[in-house]
Amino acid sequence: MFSPKTFLYEEREGVAHLTLNRPERLNALTFEVYRELTDAFAALRDDSDVRAVVIRGAGRAFCSGGDVHDIIGELFKRDIEGLLEFTRMTCELVRNIRHLPKPVIASLNGTTAGAGACIALASDIRIASNEAKIAFLFVRVGLSGADMGAAYLLPRVVGLAKATELLYTGDFIEAVEAEKLGLYNRVVGSEELETVTREFAERLARGPAFALAMTKEMLNREMDVSLDAALELEAQVQAICMRHPDYREAYEAFVEKREAVFRKS
Repeated sequence: MFSPKTFLYEEREGVAHLTLNRPERLNALTFEVYRELTDAFAALRDDSDVRAVVIRGAGRAFCSGGDVHDIIGELFKRDIEGLLEFTRMTCELVRNIRHLPKPVIASLNGTTAGAGACIALASDIRIASNEAKIAFLFVRVGLSGADMGAAYLLPRVVGLAKATELLYTGDFIEAVEAEKLGLYNRVVGSEELETVTREFAERLARGPAFALAMTKEMLNREMDVSLDAALELEAQVQAICMRHPDYREAYEAFVEKREAVFRKS
């Protein structure tokens, strides 16, 4: 089991729960939190006991972005190479989330801003409380709205026009609007968030891990290919899935009128 020092970690029912745990700072990220989160998502690739991942925040926020003092203040001391080392690390976190062959669910309990919004965006599913406002506020501090994959991923989630507005203004939007845009998959009452997230994650964890991994890979790969190329990719991956034991298990479970028991990989 992974044992981080900068956030909470727990595994149960096939689900890894990562909890950002600086509630007094709205779970703002430090250099150390960035590094451990990045390493955690890399390590989870090889943990066969984990079949789904939930990332959430303690207290009244999911994540307010980079810590003003611990990160932003320190970055003024760096030269361009030092700055690039940092920005590449932040992008590595997004890359590791997207390349993890397991479902990643962001459970958004409150303020979700800056880098926190990008972590949520990189996740596969976003389940939010009705108090979870979100903003890609980089331009408000004089930075490009294109940060941590936002200019690549956000238009693919909400469309180019709305993504442009959100990245140009850095404005917060409320949960109802985020759900309407498709940025949030679902919005629930704050008292329901933990239960709804856990039940959804455990449902995915009981599912066919290989098929889910292939689905995520195709979603990633087909973002930048033609229709013909996408159809060929899907034909190939589906043939591969048909050779996997889970395909026969699903068939036999249906015939025998029982619940399928899928493999961990």
